[in-house]
Parts: sequence; structure tokens; C-alpha cells
Amino acid sequence: MTKTMLFLAFGLAGVPGAALAQGYPSQVVRMVVPFPAGGSTDTYARALANELRAAFDRSVIVDNRAGATGAIGTQAVRDAAPDGHTLLFTSNTAHVFGPVIQEPRPFDPVGDFTPVSIAVRFPQYLIVHPSVPVRTVKEFVAFAKTRPGQLNYSSSGQGGYSHIVGEMLNATAGIRTVHLPYKGAAPAMLAVVTGEAHFKFDNVGISQPHVKSGKLRGLAITGANRAPAVPDVPTMAEAGLKGFEDVYVWLGLLGPARLPQPVVVALGDAVARIMQQPRIRERVLNDGYEAVGNTPQQFRAAIEAEVKSATRLVKQVGIKAN
Repeated sequence: MTKTMLFLAFGLAGVPGAALAQGYPSQVVRMVVPFPAGGSTDTYARALANELRAAFDRSVIVDNRAGATGAIGTQAVRDAAPDGHTLLFTSNTAHVFGPVIQEPRPFDPVGDFTPVSIAVRFPQYLIVHPSVPVRTVKEFVAFAKTRPGQLNYSSSGQGGYSHIVGEMLNATAGIRTVHLPYKGAAPAMLAVVTGEAHFKFDNVGISQPHVKSGKLRGLAITGANRAPAVPDVPTMAEAGLKGFEDVYVWLGLLGPARLPQPVVVALGDAVARIMQQPRIRERVLNDGYEAVGNTPQQFRAAIEAEVKSATRLVKQVGIKAN
């Protein structure tokens, strides 16, 4: 075991995470989620809040502040006092891609916040309606090239991650498909299930039941490795399209800029410890996700790299906010 893992496994066993930060927290902790209740970000925010409540022996409440592609809730945390009692639990859809497609940017994903830890991440699953006569990515690309502009894909909205990855597919494969934005993930999934849309990128947990029932076909997943939840499904690279190895949706915890280091350490250690718990890891795996619990430094580096790559992609394909 690494030193970090030994610390997590033994060093924290008898020490409440809360006690490590000189009395933090001293009041109720509010975890802002910039999406409506009921989605995956909200679900995992509530799960994490429950675990932090036990670790810190202090109330941790979830505050849903949806709107403006996540900007409303995110700006509320940006403007909060940097004392660790107002936190942000968000995704890279809202935190990176949301501001990148807007001008002026509503917030700085790096400079306006203190990254704490990514809780979970998951790849995107390329799913197609059975009316599309393909069973592999290679067949899909060949089929699309003979029908430029005739295939379409659904997404949860303009600038959302499923939109971004769809445009990445167009650019990488040299095909031209049409984006159909919907108002949310549920109607976007319904569109491809009914055949109104030809394909979509979504997460494994939501998509695989439709694949098992025969309503959809799963062609490949993004990311560097196959997903344990669908071990027979190849990665995009294995299927012949490289460039998708770092394409994951992450859900992570951040605070306002200038969050005191002892608070960052206490929160980061608590999240890492929580994500190592067997029952949490089992739940995450069943959802088709991957437990992370990385360090604040690793999280910051990931955001910085993603902002750069997202900015390049947005300029390349001309994605703009509605």
C-alpha cells in the first residue's frame, strides 16, 4: 500500500476528519449543487453530505441552485466567505464547459475556486438506436460518412458534455452529424430510445438497461480503460478512434478561492477516506462510475488541463451558448 493509502486506512481510523482543522466546521456546512434535485450530481452530493455529516459531526445540507448552465449556483459559492462553510459540488459540464462557451465567462473555473477533490468520474457511452444498421464504431463512422448531415444526436442541452463529446466525434472521425439539444438528460435519452435521435453519448448506468433490453446498442466508451460495469464494451481507442482517453464526466467538491489550507486538507482527506469505503465503492461501481478521491493538487491540475482542451475544442467546432 502507498503511504497515502496507509494513512487513509489507519491514520484516520481513530481521528474524526473534522477535528483536524482547528475546530472546523464551527457551523452548518452548505453544499451548493448548481443543478435541480434528482440528477446524478445531486444524488452523489447528498450521499457525500451524509458521509461528511458523520465525519465532522456537524450538519451538512445540500442547496440546489439551478440555472444558467450551472452558473447561478457556482457564482453563489464563488462569492461566499472562504471559510469552508459554503462549498460547491458540481460537474465539469457546469464548471468547465459551461463558462468556456460563454463570452464573457461568468466565472474563472480555476482562479475563482479552491479545488478539494473529485469524488467520482465516469466515461461516456456511445449508444445508437437499432434503426442505425451498425454494431461497431468502425461501421458507424463508415455509415455516417456516406450520409453527411443525415444522422443526428441528442444531448441534454447546448454546451453540455454530451454535446461536446458529440462534436468531438464529428471532428475526430471526419463525419458530419446534427446536434439536437433537449432540455435535460431525460428527454435526450427518450429521444434516442424512441428513434427521434440516432445516437447519443451518456453514462453507463443510465444507458446499459436500455442496451440490455434491446432498445439501444452500445458501441464503445470513452476513457483510458474499459468500464467494469460493461467489460465487453471496447474503449473508443480500441474501436479505432483515439483522442477520447481523457473524456470523463467528473463530480467534485470545491470551495471559494483562498480557502484556508487546514480546511482544504480536512475536507480532502475526508472525501478520500469516504470514497475508499467498500460500501461506497460498491455503490459507485454499480452505477457504472469510478470512485476517485484525489488530492486538491491533482484536482486543480485536471481542471487546468481540461479548460485548455475545452477552449481549443470550442474554438475548433464553433460551439456557442444559446
